[in-house]
Amino acid sequence: MAIRIGYLLPTRERVMSGQHEAAPLLALAERAEGLGYDSVWVGDSLLARPRHEPFTLLAAAAARTRRVELGTAVLLPALRNPVVMAHQVATLDRIAEGRLILGVGIASDVENIRAEFVAAGVPFEKRVGRMLEGLRLCRALWRGEPVDWDGRWTVRQGVLGPTPHRRGGPPIWLAGSVPATIERVGRHFDGWFPNGPSPQDYAATWAQMQAVARDAGRDPGALTGAAYLTLAVDEDAARAQARMDAFLATYYGQRPDVMRKKQACYAGPLAGAREWLGAFVAAGASHLVLRFAGDQERHMDLLAGIGATLAR
Repeated sequence: MAIRIGYLLPTRERVMSGQHEAAPLLALAERAEGLGYDSVWVGDSLLARPRHEPFTLLAAAAARTRRVELGTAVLLPALRNPVVMAHQVATLDRIAEGRLILGVGIASDVENIRAEFVAAGVPFEKRVGRMLEGLRLCRALWRGEPVDWDGRWTVRQGVLGPTPHRRGGPPIWLAGSVPATIERVGRHFDGWFPNGPSPQDYAATWAQMQAVARDAGRDPGALTGAAYLTLAVDEDAARAQARMDAFLATYYGQRPDVMRKKQACYAGPLAGAREWLGAFVAAGASHLVLRFAGDQERHMDLLAGIGATLAR
């Protein structure tokens, strides 16, 4: 099986360094496509980790590229009205001509993210239910048929247009590794998109998800196993480790040793990076989204084409 490799645009990093311009990010998206990367991704946050708005930036990237898939890593649907979001996603998927992937999550329970939900007028404790119901409503609207909905939102004979490029809407991959994620992915989502498990934990969880899908009458082979992975590649291992620690501390405002327990990270030589990525492939992942700890162009060059060396 061919392994697909994605590249995460450094939207958060650029804003943190005072570089708010979009043009350099779009140039990186074009560069990724030229180097053979299979997908380009953007993160999501309103105030907790300020960055470019994902749908807007992806629409611009869609207009500047032709081949790469475009995705959110990851979107927080609970912050959005699902009727508005369904319209935005459908239009974006039309611009991208079916290249859109929605990576979604419920958000971490930390103080600044709780404050972000308060600022958006969304109850943090209700975020899981809002996300799940909101995405069901999106999928109903994406069919382009009249929708009646009675729940957190009320819709009466609502018809959305345009519909997405792909019938039924783009694939939706769920982030997270809590036990409830196993059931949700297996029964309701198109893929799994975690950022924290070790390859060993990934393999065990992925096998459980496929079993749930099979029991639910779904084809487990139709699910995508993805992974969000952070790398600092340098032949000087000590320098790579220092770069990773500085990146995590700056990005999250927490001790790097704490973040390394939450994030799947690698720091070291290229050969070791290839082995580490291969372990996730062996565990079942087929789409690896790479976030680089600085030195974007150098890292992009180093990892370009690596998917071919990881094929199962």
